[in-house]
Amino acid sequence: MRLIVDDTEIFAATGGRPFDGSLPTALFLHGSGLNSAVWALHSRWYAHHGWSVLAVDLPGHGRSAGHALPSIGAIADWIVRLIETAGIAKATLIGHSMGSLIALEAAARHPHRVRALGLIGTAAAMPVHPDLLSAAQANAHDAIDMVSLWGHGPRASLGGSQAPGLWMLGGGYRLLERAKPGALFTDLAACNAYQGGPASAAQVTCPAVLILGERDAMTPAKAGKALATAIPTAKVTVIKNAGHMLMAEYPNDVLDALIAGLGI
Repeated sequence: MRLIVDDTEIFAATGGRPFDGSLPTALFLHGSGLNSAVWALHSRWYAHHGWSVLAVDLPGHGRSAGHALPSIGAIADWIVRLIETAGIAKATLIGHSMGSLIALEAAARHPHRVRALGLIGTAAAMPVHPDLLSAAQANAHDAIDMVSLWGHGPRASLGGSQAPGLWMLGGGYRLLERAKPGALFTDLAACNAYQGGPASAAQVTCPAVLILGERDAMTPAKAGKALATAIPTAKVTVIKNAGHMLMAEYPNDVLDALIAGLGI
């Protein structure tokens, strides 16, 4: 599905079914340097169980035109304009990593547009190592190496994907390698600069589920649990042995946690 937001053509996957704004809408938000492909399995399940789906490529990512937006606040406001453009009143926002910060900020700024939150691989703050920022700014492959190796838990190296035929670590590399120049750096810089997490969390009034990886080296589970204490409505699920790239490593567990936390 293609939408025009702020005079820019935006792509959003719909899970294999036509978008129907009369149904409850799940809006999926990817992490830094990634795109809507990370939601292929989850978006399809929702689309075939009574939901309409928008798994969006953020501006300057995937099949969307334009340039990556420079701050979490700017993307959160943009998401609400996307919701309005799609002609829906409210959406359940499901975000991973940077996408979780966007969802959190959108819920705090625009509560009338957000029905519920699913925050995956999340924390109130996401500081980025200076070496990673420097490599990303230079568009060096070292940045992709760092995100891939730090982001995946032990299962990705050993194999045994829950999705038959998919290579977890290799798939992560290919997605990041296909990112447009500058997108990964802009995203990481936005995460590094974001400081509004605790204040925004306190303003959330909608249902929220936090799904955390037990062995996440980028947004440690303890940081996610700390964020949950600031969200009055939060439920927390920790997936054993999972790293930061939970949707690739444990897609079935992530889906089960979303269903249990947010319903269908």
